[in-house]
Amino acid sequence: MRRDKPIIALATPSGSGAIAVIRISGNEAIEIASAAFKSISGKILNQQKSHTIHLGHIMDGDRLLDEVLISVFKSPNSYTGENVVEISCHGSLFIQQEIIQLFLRRGCRTAKAGEFTLRAFLNGKMDLSQAEAVADLIASETEASHQVALQQMRGGFSNQIKKLRDELIQFASLIELELDFAEEDVEFANREQFEVLLDKVGNILKRLIDSFAIGNVIKSGIPVAIVGEPNVGKSTLLNALLNEDRALVSEIAGTTRDTVEDEISIGGFGFRFIDTAGIRETVDVVEGMGIQRTFEKIASARVIIYLIEAQKVRNEIERYKAEIDNISAKYPKTPLIIIANKLDMVGDEERAHIQSQINNVHLLSARDGKGVEDLKIRLLELINAGAIHSQETIITNTRHYNALLKSLEEVDKIKLGLEEDVSGDLLAVDIRQALYYLGEITGEITSDDLLGNIFANFCIGK
Repeated sequence: MRRDKPIIALATPSGSGAIAVIRISGNEAIEIASAAFKSISGKILNQQKSHTIHLGHIMDGDRLLDEVLISVFKSPNSYTGENVVEISCHGSLFIQQEIIQLFLRRGCRTAKAGEFTLRAFLNGKMDLSQAEAVADLIASETEASHQVALQQMRGGFSNQIKKLRDELIQFASLIELELDFAEEDVEFANREQFEVLLDKVGNILKRLIDSFAIGNVIKSGIPVAIVGEPNVGKSTLLNALLNEDRALVSEIAGTTRDTVEDEISIGGFGFRFIDTAGIRETVDVVEGMGIQRTFEKIASARVIIYLIEAQKVRNEIERYKAEIDNISAKYPKTPLIIIANKLDMVGDEERAHIQSQINNVHLLSARDGKGVEDLKIRLLELINAGAIHSQETIITNTRHYNALLKSLEEVDKIKLGLEEDVSGDLLAVDIRQALYYLGEITGEITSDDLLGNIFANFCIGK
């Protein structure tokens, strides 16, 4: 990646607005900006202190482009670790392009996706996992995803990995030292202490790996499949949860031919509700395709909501129980919420009968919204939010998850080697591999291909 020239990009979203921010980073950034900036107070920009803001005009020769505010950040105390200038101009597309083109002519080049953050990583302002957290923070749409990304960006995860790595390096160095004195048959690394350390490292790695189950759904949203026979009120429930007419509602059975999805935030967590086609025997080819897709969505759901009609329970209870047992047996690891819908169609006696026949049934009327808020509370109870609120480290990144799995595999190999009393040179190989995978997470061990893949997912200007 070339770092010979200052880079420039729009740091605010593209399009017209009240203001736009244009960012320049590089050793010559302040000099280049200073040559085109005429301060209202008469100050020379490249003579000003770091972390100061200056009002003036951007000039293209004698031509005035805009009145702007310029923020100056001097190396190493900037986001990228280089000299950085941020120009707050008026948000006209024409003005934005005129200013960017001016600086491109004066020695800057257009920044690539994520290149500002890449420079921050290369200049030691953050490690690789923190850099990835920047992208997650920008993309966060719920309180939970924001909190997890913020914690990782502040270095909570990085510090844990660094501590584990440092402890392993200590023992690795002692093992390597033993190899230098192999003929003397001396032992510098206490094997019992090493076993204790490996147990500790293994437990921490397992906890981090296990956290990915909740971390992944926090990042991508918790998929909830709403299933049941046709005309039971699935689309009405989806609309009630979203508080809008998102799904088509009709008295005609089989109206929903395909899945309808939308996402809302409940208690800071993103829930992605999937209204599925009604499950029934059908000769309609299109409806049959929708039902097939329903089963695919159920298989990928984190929670299943199964709807039955309250007024049919007394006569159809055996069929409903068989279907509940079938779903529970087919998807044993997926929490199942059973809802008796159309509560407004039955009286108190029938409600009591439903509750006596079906364990933990949730009574609800999707049409008038009664019971919807209680359903939201029930959904939150099924999500392990404790780790979020206790500030525990939660893994949301698939790359980190895979590296942790490989690290744990190497730690298990080391433990097996100790039990079988293998030679120090073989132990050293497995220790180096464990250190390698941990180093991949923070970027202490990296490659151009890896960096390219990571930063290609960033937006331009960050």
